[in-house]
Amino acid sequence: MVNICLMSKIFVVDSSKVSHFFGNFVVMKPQIMPNSDKDSLFSGNTKHKDFGTWLRERFAFRVQKLSVDAGFTCPNRDGRISVGGCAFCNNRAFSPSFCDGRKSITRQLEDGKAFFAHKYPSMKYLAYFQSFTNTYAHLDRLRAMYSKALAVPDVVGIVIGTRPDCVSEELLDYLEALSHRTFLIVEYGIESANDHTLRRLNRGHDFACSRDAIVKTHQRGILTSGHVILGLPGEDTNESLRQAPIISDLPLDILKLHQLQVVRGTALANDYTRQPFPLYTVDEYIDLIIRYVDKLRPDLVLDRFVSQSPPDLVIAPKWGLKNHEFADLLNKRLRERAG
Repeated sequence: MVNICLMSKIFVVDSSKVSHFFGNFVVMKPQIMPNSDKDSLFSGNTKHKDFGTWLRERFAFRVQKLSVDAGFTCPNRDGRISVGGCAFCNNRAFSPSFCDGRKSITRQLEDGKAFFAHKYPSMKYLAYFQSFTNTYAHLDRLRAMYSKALAVPDVVGIVIGTRPDCVSEELLDYLEALSHRTFLIVEYGIESANDHTLRRLNRGHDFACSRDAIVKTHQRGILTSGHVILGLPGEDTNESLRQAPIISDLPLDILKLHQLQVVRGTALANDYTRQPFPLYTVDEYIDLIIRYVDKLRPDLVLDRFVSQSPPDLVIAPKWGLKNHEFADLLNKRLRERAG
């Protein structure tokens, strides 16, 4: 057993389960830990681990992400490669109330901690740089912003959401060094492996760009995550299932999936209003997810399957489900399939 001083508290931890230390926190070796249906995305019904289970195997305490808006933009918004941004994107659709770019990074994180403190007073956090492209700035500015987040008490790591065309070798050098000092995940917006779809979405890069950035990040030993949207215009079930092995072949540690939601204030909303295109029902999407996941390698950690945008922003599909309710339906279908 070893004594660990963490945030001015002493924890007793079995040393045989300790993998290594990152500054002021301990990372646990992967191990089998009990999980309740409430905490697990899958409830033991698939060969894959969900992100929550994976985190609990690595930390000696409960951890969750806190979103941060650091005031970035994107190269397909500011005119460097395009204007208007991604056709599907309205950052208000996924930003919690405490995530406000007018406030400092420190204030946003403190407000986020206060939001969850009543339910989980001992919670630790990963600062999630989520809004827009969080590597789209000079390296000096990025260093300062990441450092501010990591200086907030109870923040034990960071997750950096970005585009594959916004990571330089110099930045990867820095992130590699940072990953040896703190817990770090780089999350890439892949969205699709179909270049025609990417052009239609005004992404401004192709799938080869995503592959190249992910490979370079993985080669440096940095935990790497990818984000894919299912049900994009022109991509039916067969096309999504065609892409699944391609996504699986990427050297990702974590994959985040969700259904397409048409939200107000986007180019996609204008397209849908003029000429509606097919969107998945809940049952259709569950069937797709089960078949899609079957095509993924078993060591790939799955972060989520659905997105839940504010109801006043959603044009379609209007499922009327919370994320945990979708997980319950998915697990029910998995149990039925298992017999």
